[in-house]
Amino acid sequence: MSETLAFAVIGGSGLYSMAGLTDTTEQHVDTPFGKPSSPIITGTLEGKRVAFLARHGLGHTITPTEVNYRANIYALKSLGANQIVSISACGSLREDYAPGHIVIPDQIFDNTKDRVRSFFGEGLVAHVGVADPFCNHLSKAVFDSARVSGAIVHQGGTLITIEGPRFSTKAESHAYRSWGMSIIGMTASPEAFLAREAEICYATMAHVTDYDVWHVSAEPVTVEMVIQTLNKNTEIAQESLRDLARSLTPETNCSCHSALASALITNPTAIPPETRQKLSLLVNKYLK
Repeated sequence: MSETLAFAVIGGSGLYSMAGLTDTTEQHVDTPFGKPSSPIITGTLEGKRVAFLARHGLGHTITPTEVNYRANIYALKSLGANQIVSISACGSLREDYAPGHIVIPDQIFDNTKDRVRSFFGEGLVAHVGVADPFCNHLSKAVFDSARVSGAIVHQGGTLITIEGPRFSTKAESHAYRSWGMSIIGMTASPEAFLAREAEICYATMAHVTDYDVWHVSAEPVTVEMVIQTLNKNTEIAQESLRDLARSLTPETNCSCHSALASALITNPTAIPPETRQKLSLLVNKYLK
């Protein structure tokens, strides 16, 4: 049975737990798409109920490609999450987005190739609009809370998602810059798109750890470089989330919460019963 959650947090590289949570419960959720990456911790933060999920598993055992994005989003939906904040590491493709800075992107370019991108299929087709893949209301709230921490925060920019787990070649990095990309990561796609299909508001707090491999005066990105910067930024992320818990209000009129209203195209009588049951959490309100 779901509870009322102010928001949920998906922690990326370097963030495997959430400081300050009290009255915690470890939730082991099974979904029609398998198990999520980790047990989900629900608890109280600044008087609000929140949930936390470690995207790469406890101990970081899951590659970006191996993450069960569908199970993660479905599990958070089943627990009552209407808003998700993703905490992610990223490389910068712009001189002015420096290591240690935070970026709240407003666009995604999906350059992955080996991932399941939708809940739909198997007899039920939906074409969901994602012209603006991040929730404007939640992104603004995350931006404001990140600034409270004293960090240098940038609002806007395009996040290109690559398959990983390897880092880019110099040729790839220069190509992404020529396309106008701002930052580079490995997990926003399909996570953001699945959140939209689940009618959940979604925003990313991206922590810049490096200049990828394009910068002539900076060392090419390494795991050690990423972890060092993330360790420094952990407290920034935690303080930002505490402020978000204090200040965030639900946006009941947000279009994210009705993303499927005009997206389902299959005749309800043609939907296989097993598919309808599998996706009941997402579609039942439209198929009654």
